[in-house]
Amino acid sequence: MVIGVPKEIKDHETRVGCVPSMVIALRERGHEVLVERQAGVGSSITDDEYAEAGAIIVDNVSDVWSRSDLVVKVKEPQPTEYRFFRPGLILFTYLHLAPLPELTAALVESRVSAIAYETIRERDNSLPLLTPMSEVAGRMAVQVGAQYLERPNGGRGILLGGIPGVAPAKVVVIGGGIVGHNAAKMACGLGANVTIIDRNLNRLRELDDIYSNSIRTLASNTYTIRETVREADLVVGAVLIPGAAAPKLVRREMISQMKPGAVVVDVAIDQGGCVETAHATTHTDPVYYVDGVLHYCVSNMPAAVPHTSTFGLTNATVPYLLALADKGLERACVENPAIREGVNTYGGEITYPAVAESQGKAWRELTAVM
Repeated sequence: MVIGVPKEIKDHETRVGCVPSMVIALRERGHEVLVERQAGVGSSITDDEYAEAGAIIVDNVSDVWSRSDLVVKVKEPQPTEYRFFRPGLILFTYLHLAPLPELTAALVESRVSAIAYETIRERDNSLPLLTPMSEVAGRMAVQVGAQYLERPNGGRGILLGGIPGVAPAKVVVIGGGIVGHNAAKMACGLGANVTIIDRNLNRLRELDDIYSNSIRTLASNTYTIRETVREADLVVGAVLIPGAAAPKLVRREMISQMKPGAVVVDVAIDQGGCVETAHATTHTDPVYYVDGVLHYCVSNMPAAVPHTSTFGLTNATVPYLLALADKGLERACVENPAIREGVNTYGGEITYPAVAESQGKAWRELTAVM
């Protein structure tokens, strides 16, 4: 099989979908790897490193797409890349299709087999390809929030951990999954006053055991969210329903009651955001205000630390990529239920129900169309 690795073109997206060690593993199995020139430079990986690993360096991005059986990326294709779609192409990347009906339509119309990192699910219900970037985003959310709480950056002028005699910042994390856990870990480490809100009481018990008296855990409901958000200096949105649009748990009226200069970091923005006033921003223009509250809603946060993110992501993707390359999509889906869960479009059909439901479209079981 021919595997293509194009350079990412989303704003400030400097991660890359394949690293030299993966190239070596693919080459050892008899596959060919095409890497667009300078695809890895943003992650501090040179063309020479790819070439030494056995990759073919390609100057023209259209050649990477047209000559490849399987294209491995990091972020969802941008509109200028839709022209490269064709029947039979396998696309392996983060897709987050629920809030992207135009991309969904382009994949369906071109009959691309699109496998989403974020919906690959193992038998234990874990999301192995979402986990490493959720770890990065959760930790970054607090790092970024602390930065924007500084007065020169537009915030309230609060040091997250406070000092003796001055109270620390109040950090509210909505969602106790991987993102929320990592956000809480960072916020606790910096000395903040941390509250985690989640609807799963068993998860709250786990977090209470992990952090003991270092954090406060609260059951999720409208009242709890409203009261805690109103007093918060930093709110981290960390809610995930795999493949589906995020529920709007923080409503507009709650934002209006927050302190001027408070900060919201909505990590769920890839799936539409869990804050009603959130809309996707970029690393070039990352923030905006609503009712005096600073919103940071960059949809590819881990791209700010691409070296860490690229190697963290590819550590997780490599076994699935090798299975797809060795077996082909159909056989890989039969033998590996996790990969089957990842297929969002196939043969001109939406095959992931949460995507279809979010867009009000029909879907079909993958096994019925494969």
